Amino acid sequence: MATEYRNFIDGEFVVTGGDPLIEVRNPANGELLAFVPDSGAAVVERAVEAATRAQPAWERLPAIQRAGHLRAIATKLRQHKDRLAEIITREQGKVLGLATVEVDFTADYLDYMAEWARRIEGEMIPSDRPGESIFLMRKPIGVTAGILPWNFPFFLIARKLAPALITGNTIVIKPSEETPINAFEFAHLAQEAGLPPGVFNLVSGRGASTGSALSSHPGIGLVSFTGSVATGIRIMQAAATNLTRVNLELGGKAPAIVLADADLDLAAKAICDSRVINTGQVCNCAERVYVDRKVAEEFTTKIAAHMAATRYGDPMADRSVGMGPLVNQIGLDKVAAMVTKARQDGAQVVTGGDLADLGQGFHYQPTVLAGCRHDMEIMKKEIFGPVLPIQTVDSLEEAIALANDSEYGLTSSIFTRDLSSAMRACRDLRFGETYINREHFEAMQGFHAGRRKSGIGGADGKHGLYEYTETHVVYMQHG
Repeated sequence: MATEYRNFIDGEFVVTGGDPLIEVRNPANGELLAFVPDSGAAVVERAVEAATRAQPAWERLPAIQRAGHLRAIATKLRQHKDRLAEIITREQGKVLGLATVEVDFTADYLDYMAEWARRIEGEMIPSDRPGESIFLMRKPIGVTAGILPWNFPFFLIARKLAPALITGNTIVIKPSEETPINAFEFAHLAQEAGLPPGVFNLVSGRGASTGSALSSHPGIGLVSFTGSVATGIRIMQAAATNLTRVNLELGGKAPAIVLADADLDLAAKAICDSRVINTGQVCNCAERVYVDRKVAEEFTTKIAAHMAATRYGDPMADRSVGMGPLVNQIGLDKVAAMVTKARQDGAQVVTGGDLADLGQGFHYQPTVLAGCRHDMEIMKKEIFGPVLPIQTVDSLEEAIALANDSEYGLTSSIFTRDLSSAMRACRDLRFGETYINREHFEAMQGFHAGRRKSGIGGADGKHGLYEYTETHVVYMQHG
């Protein structure tokens, strides 16, 4: 029997009433899992009011005590790890092993941000005037909002909540309507862990209803969003009415450069791992390959073998599969249409290239396309599926120029044994991140930030933490 969830506002799961319900289904088999509210502006108002009331007391609480609350939630997550991982797999479709990693990483992220309690620093600035001191302090913004995607729905709760809370803000979170169940379970555990009422509030709904109401609310000081470029633009437009700050992680079209001197076995394995993880539905996935012509045939053969060997299916029915379904029919249709157009434009299918006939669910075959050109849609637009287009190049300079010729700028990678080539790539690639001889996957202590249409601002580490603060400069004349 499908569960009906209620919004979490001011420390309670509340009946808001009057709003329609959204069905949540398993993308691997269509099973109905739950109903959640499609919350309107009145519900968002109630949540923002609760967060506003709670914020002054939460800010006054010593940061080390705020850290204790984050650690208490992390402990709860670890105690319920297996159950949470199964929930994520059922509603989102990722394989169970990756869902378990997501829960572990979420708990670790809460603990990591809690460690910043004694490390949030201001500055003393030299004054031009005798007898004066200038202090720069970092203070919370106030009430923040987090609008989440569906691809890593559990971790993104922590990525937005943890830095907000440790710096003294309160938060209202809207999960994706595709994957809200895990967020409600997180709220249950936060409540059990004793988080004060109003500090964290959860309202579910669609972007056009709940997301729009949050983005345009005058009581919100920062809207942090992870998702598509089109939605990010709409959020920025709505936030502009109140000059609300935005933090946006949007799309990616990450290039992977493979030079002739690369370890081709390493490159093929790392790029395949970066393409099929979460069925290719990751913003920092390797989305296109530029390989030196001298090794293109050998490399293509190796990576096609890896892709073809990737078993896929319902990850709860067969826990040994390496890839689950796409999240919905829209995503499946988009991937299929892009592959069809690439073939019409002259790309050759090396492996895969079609819908996976499993009888149910949104499955697509792991696919490698050779003979691609830079002017093809498949090399320009984000695929967000298990499809890897490959183009040959004749030099590192050509590869870098093609890589940079993109509306996106989130992640990139290069595979080479030559230190000079690696350093030239680091200097000349115009992306927020570059991975050298490894798969695409960021660290919580780094700074995950894109350029161009990949977003504004960033997340993780010290720099991500300070996104949730504003400065206050004090000029003290004392002598």
